[in-house]
Amino acid sequence: MTLPKRVTITDVAEAAGVAASTVSRALSTPGRVNATTRDHILEVAERLGYVPNPSARAMSSGRTHTFALLVPDITNPYFAGAIKGAERAAAAAGKTLVLGDTQESPSVERELVQRLGPAVDGLVIAAARGTDEDLAAAAGRHRLALVNRTLPGVAGVPSVVADYDAGTRQIVDHLVSLGHESLVFLAGPHESWSGARRWAGLLAAAESSGVAARRLGPYQPTLQGGPAAADAALAARATAIVCHNDMLAIGVLRRLAGRGVRVPDDVSVVGFDDMFGADFCQPALTTLAERTEDAGACAIDLLLRPGSAATVVVPTQLKVRDSTGPCR
Repeated sequence: MTLPKRVTITDVAEAAGVAASTVSRALSTPGRVNATTRDHILEVAERLGYVPNPSARAMSSGRTHTFALLVPDITNPYFAGAIKGAERAAAAAGKTLVLGDTQESPSVERELVQRLGPAVDGLVIAAARGTDEDLAAAAGRHRLALVNRTLPGVAGVPSVVADYDAGTRQIVDHLVSLGHESLVFLAGPHESWSGARRWAGLLAAAESSGVAARRLGPYQPTLQGGPAAADAALAARATAIVCHNDMLAIGVLRRLAGRGVRVPDDVSVVGFDDMFGADFCQPALTTLAERTEDAGACAIDLLLRPGSAATVVVPTQLKVRDSTGPCR
């Protein structure tokens, strides 16, 4: 089957009886063409089914109308919210969103920035694993916004962060109300900025409440990281376990069930993120919810405002479910 011929600017110009350059101006900078001519050209273009060539538009304008969003693990449901919010905001602005998976690797993240940076108008990196130096270098070459990461001392890099100070306070208050006097935090990757913030918040809240807090790890922030993390928490004789994220927490719940440890009768478990499915597991997981869709959309909005260096703090809320209970 022969594919239909693509309608070009030349075809529109011939049908409208004007020069191709006039058609180009009417479509890209309509203010430079008088209203009558512009309306005529637009009517002809629509009748012929003309669709602008994005590559040609990028060559003439120097802009691709495309943003890239990089996430550490595309299979982690937590990032689905950020992706959905970013896609919604990009579409509303007439932009295309490209998605990249950094595989929890600083080197893969750096390679994707180098490869995608020149091809897009801006980059959003969620839960960046790269060093401050890597991100500063990227910001020097590309328009950049961060989700759940800040870049102190580097001007012009906006960020969207969750309110972990208030959120970790909610977790500790909840555990104290149940009679827990100690907790362990099962940490994720040492490159995780949000993981460091979560631990700092838990430690500060625990100290102010007279609760003993201990950090174990790092562990892989996946279901597969659960067995080793759960065994370490049991060895520490913890009555309350707070996990780096929900994926790790669900892996911990599975391991505890396999070892005959009752949750929450013997030990309480708390996660972070409130990812899709956190309320489906057995028992349903108590976790700190973040507004990930809002964060993804906000990051795109920050890219659309050149020169913005704002740090937007997104509220968090503890979702109390069945995995936490009175201290044994």
